[in-house]
Amino acid sequence: TLRFVPMNASIRARDLFDQQQERLGLSWIAGERGEHRVLEAVDTVARRPSLAGYLNIIYPNKVQILGTEELAWLDALDAGQRTETIEKIIRFRPLAMVISKGQPCPDDLRSAAEASDTPLWGSPRRGHELFNHLQYHLARKLAPRLTVHGVFMEIYSIGVLITGESGAGKSELALELVTRGHRLVADDVPEFTQIAPDVLDGACPDLLQDLLEVRGLGILNVRNMFGDTAVKRNKYLRLIVHLARPQPQQTPQTDGYERLIGDLGSRRLLDLDVPMITLPVMAGRNLAVLTEAAARAHILRIKGVDPAAAFMARHSHFLERAAS
Repeated sequence: TLRFVPMNASIRARDLFDQQQERLGLSWIAGERGEHRVLEAVDTVARRPSLAGYLNIIYPNKVQILGTEELAWLDALDAGQRTETIEKIIRFRPLAMVISKGQPCPDDLRSAAEASDTPLWGSPRRGHELFNHLQYHLARKLAPRLTVHGVFMEIYSIGVLITGESGAGKSELALELVTRGHRLVADDVPEFTQIAPDVLDGACPDLLQDLLEVRGLGILNVRNMFGDTAVKRNKYLRLIVHLARPQPQQTPQTDGYERLIGDLGSRRLLDLDVPMITLPVMAGRNLAVLTEAAARAHILRIKGVDPAAAFMARHSHFLERAAS
């Protein structure tokens, strides 16, 4: 079951300032009443402006950075052009404007920001540092995201999402994997963010950090029970292991090819097709060992090692030799 987070993910000017203040040495110059100004993810979809960039009044950025060259360009304008340009910048309602390298703020820019409640910040950092940090931070905060019902773990250094119907044994399997030295990322509702075209980053909501619910035992704090090495804050998703319980009076039907390669498939999450392997849940099966084997086999496939293909090639060679 997929539970999509609403696509109107957003960030306030005050939140961005607080999150980056220490790292970028930000100070609030003017327009502090605009701290509730909001940038929503929908504002960044299919639009020409970028999230952050140097001053641009043709394709305005959401966060306008004013470096030495930008301030010098403003100073070169005559009084009428300068006033009109500043008004145009303000009219685009950027989330914030940032003056780099601790440069003095022009009085008319300060007055315009204060009058329009446009956040105006200063920073001792150079323009490219501001651009890199703010662009990266905003892109992650506003990236497409979803939550999936399951348990997300790190197994043999790769992120593995364990899914299945309620009562299939996902949490019990996760607990056994933790005791075998693997690490828990999130139980029940891991959050996945598409931070790059081919990367889904999974993490745990703050409310559920380090917690694992096991039927009969209740909620367990994995960090307290097994130590700091038993949990991990986030991980890239590489594989889905789906636990499927055979339905009553249903006889599993598998052809010879599936028995060779396993029940392999994929699952669409956001814009990515994530490899998925389905493991039948039946009495007497050691799911922890099977899940570890699935992770190891996936790592080998990534490296180009395919035992099924090698076996079929060996079988064909054997038939050719027998025929000759």
